Order: sequence, then C-alpha cells, then structure tokens
Amino acid sequence: MTIQNPEAFLRKLFSIAVQVADPMAIIPGNLPDKPAGKVLVIGAGKASARMAEAVESVWGPCEGLVITRYGYGRPCEGIEIIEAAHPVPDEAGLVATSRMLYRLSGLGEDDFVLALISGGASSLLVQPAGDITLAEKQAVNAALLASGAPIDRMNVLRKHLSRVKGGQLAAAATPARMLTLMISDVPGDDPAFIGSGPTVGDASTAEDARKILTDWNIEVPDAVHKVLDGPTGVIPPGDPRLGRVENRVIAAPSQSLAAAVQEAVAAGCEVRLLGDDIEGEARDVARVQARVALECRGSKPVLLLSGGELTVTRRGSGIGGPNAEFLLALAAELDGAARIFALACDTDGVDGAAEVAGAVVTPTTLQRAAESGFDPARALAENDAHSFFERLGDQVITGPTLTNVNDFRAILVLPND
Repeated sequence: MTIQNPEAFLRKLFSIAVQVADPMAIIPGNLPDKPAGKVLVIGAGKASARMAEAVESVWGPCEGLVITRYGYGRPCEGIEIIEAAHPVPDEAGLVATSRMLYRLSGLGEDDFVLALISGGASSLLVQPAGDITLAEKQAVNAALLASGAPIDRMNVLRKHLSRVKGGQLAAAATPARMLTLMISDVPGDDPAFIGSGPTVGDASTAEDARKILTDWNIEVPDAVHKVLDGPTGVIPPGDPRLGRVENRVIAAPSQSLAAAVQEAVAAGCEVRLLGDDIEGEARDVARVQARVALECRGSKPVLLLSGGELTVTRRGSGIGGPNAEFLLALAAELDGAARIFALACDTDGVDGAAEVAGAVVTPTTLQRAAESGFDPARALAENDAHSFFERLGDQVITGPTLTNVNDFRAILVLPND
C-alpha cells in the first residue's frame, strides 16, 4: 500500500490519537452508578470540563464545580464550569479553588465526591501555601517552565507550595467518600503526578523541593523559602484522611499510541514504538530520533511513534514549545533527507504557551526556509520554533481538543524509489 499524502497521513494519526482520549468516549464505561444521597462533582484540568459534560450525559444534572483552561469550557446542566489561566495561574483560578474548598468543607461520611482530574490541574488549582502571594506563585511557575526541569520535578515543588496538591484536596473532603477519575499526561501515568496529585498521597519532602530549586538554579521569593524551611501540608501515603479515596487512571498516552499503531499497520507501515514515556530536552531527543529515522530507510514504510513529555530550557526570547522545538531540531539533524516526514503535537492542542498543537516537517522544510530567508539555526537558538513553522505554514492548529494525554510524535520514513 502506498501512502499518497504523507503529511495528511500523519495528521490523521494525530487526530485518531486525540479522538481515542475524548472523555465522551471513555467516561461512560468508567463511571459507576450514581450513588444515593449527596453527590458533589469537582475537577480541574484541560479535559475536566469535557469530563464533566460526559458525567452529566450519564448521570444527568449534577451539583459541582470544575476549573478548566480558558477556551476549554463545555455546557453542563448542573456542574459549574469556571475558566482560568494555564500554564501560569491567575486570580480566576485562585477564587475558583477557594470556592471548591468551601464546597468540600462540611461533607459527611455518607456523602460522595467525584473528582475529575487531567493535565493542567497543577496551574488551575491555585491555593498558595504560607504567605506566598499569587504574584509570587506566578513567578515560580514561570521560572519552572523556563528551567528545563522534568514535569515530575516541577510537580514535587508545586505540591509543597500549595494547600490543595499532594493529597490535600482529598483531605479537605474528609470524611466523605471520593472517586477520582484521571486522564494521564505524565510519563509513567503515576496518579501522584497527574495534576500534581491533588487527591493522591505523596512521600516527597520539603527537602526534596529545596533540592529542585538548587538543581535547576531556580530563583524564588523569600516567602517560598520560608514555606520550604518548615513542614508543608502534603499528605503522606497511608494517611487516614485518604482512607476513603480511590484514584483511577482512565486514559493514558499508551492507548492513543496504540490506536495510531493500528491505523499505521493497516496502511502498510512497519511500526516501531520508541516509548510512550520519553522525557528529556526536546532538541536532544530530536537528535536521537533523527539518527534512528535515517537508519530505517529501506524497502518499506517505517513509522516511528513516541509519547511522553519533553522540556525546553529557555535560552532565547522566542515562542516555541517542546513539540515545535523537537521538530526544528529534527529538521536540522535530517538536513533535508529525502522521504522522511514528521509530526509532533501536544494532544491538548497547546504546545507550551502557544495556541498551536505543533507542526510538521517535510524533506523540503529547510529548502523552503532558505528560499524565504528564514534561519533555522537562529530560530532554535532563540527558542522561536513556533514562529519558524508559522512562517512556513506548517503549524498544526486544532483549537481546544478537550483532552490531554501528552505529546504525540510520529516520524514516517518512506521506502526508497
């Protein structure tokens, strides 16, 4: 079978990966019968409003409050949907989180809480610990995003600077029973790191959080040091306050990659899955995968698939998320190699802070850039990959996908003529 349009093929694979993770498709099969008595639905994350919509499609109108990213709201009959900022939190998230905590207070042991958590909850659930102000919290988030620290390290620090992360949201609902349904956007799908684990106990310490500041040279306000110098509110695993909490991951990157594998095999590709939990600096991972792609050239089409969450250490002042930077570094390493195409996108539709899912690379990427006067090396040095692909017309723009199962990377190596 011949793939007539490689770029369209890669875009189709990405679309399939997103569709598989649509909460409307996955929530109904993971939702128990609606309990009798008082039921409260809460949630946070880029997929949380769609998750709430799916819950009401099964249970009917529910009482509750969910916080999602601006532009990611969905119509619900009973559950209140509040939009706030991501990846740097804002006042709307702060107020909404306070209201959520208020609604959790005073629940009894006969009450039931359904929590809907997806990637993005770390920024959307905002309740700084100690005397940390919202402005200081924003500064810490911005510094973390620019540091290049892996997402699991970011989340450890976030937990110890919060009153809701690291199991504290669940503890606030004690003694009610709680079921948390999660859509994973983290390598390894550890519930403790999805949205910084607001309903999951955590064994990390304030000392671990201080080490992260040192390891990635992150400067923070004095109020942050003051919080980390004392005992934080993170709830340890096994704490009695979490005794009636069940955490369940209902969608993960591996499921989306599996759907893409099935489509690619049907199209006649040999598929090599490089991993669904790859981490690291975007440009470094790109160099490795470019070498693998070059070694795959042969008599049949080969598709390299990978997921995970890459990072970017900010060196310049440009606009470029990890997927776009991965692709720009990949294009440079491939250097116009014939018959190799690639796509890298974030399944939530937002790569970094840009309202762009990602981009595509073709064998003509560097040639077209040169003809238009665009310098890929300079764009990479300035972390300006999104601007580079925008000028070439090679961005992938989906708008809000209403889900979030991390990055999707596909490299298609077509056979020699």
